[in-house]
Amino acid sequence: MTAPEAESLRVQPGPQRRPEWRAQAPVVAVVAAGGALGAVARYALALALPTAAGGFPWATFWTNVIGCAVIGAFLVLITEGLPAHRLVRPFFGTGVLGGFTTFSTYAVDIQKLVDHGRPGTGLAYLAATLCAALAAVWCAATVTRRVLTRRQR
Repeated sequence: MTAPEAESLRVQPGPQRRPEWRAQAPVVAVVAAGGALGAVARYALALALPTAAGGFPWATFWTNVIGCAVIGAFLVLITEGLPAHRLVRPFFGTGVLGGFTTFSTYAVDIQKLVDHGRPGTGLAYLAATLCAALAAVWCAATVTRRVLTRRQR
């Protein structure tokens, strides 16, 4: 390869851009901070509602139902109601509520119930959590939307 050919293959620098990680750093920071707050709240609820071995996991049930209701209301508020800063959704929606809700623990709780010889309770918990969480999102979103509509009149 000749020197002119080698020179033509060299990558030419493009316009200076801010590295992608720097643009995402504030989002990562607010998600992490929100996640820490949400996880602490979930832990506090688990301490307040301890579950006996083989017992119905009320703390996880209520954590997920409450979290789903809050996300239903929150998303209506920030998409149809109040203008929000670009970091509000990642902080609260992804961070706080992502750290608070715990569908992985829900799956582990079902397995624990089955392992303790309570498959009927495990199945009831599986169905009850799913139905209650979906109903909570729908109800909270519907009520929030109605409140916003009435306030705009």
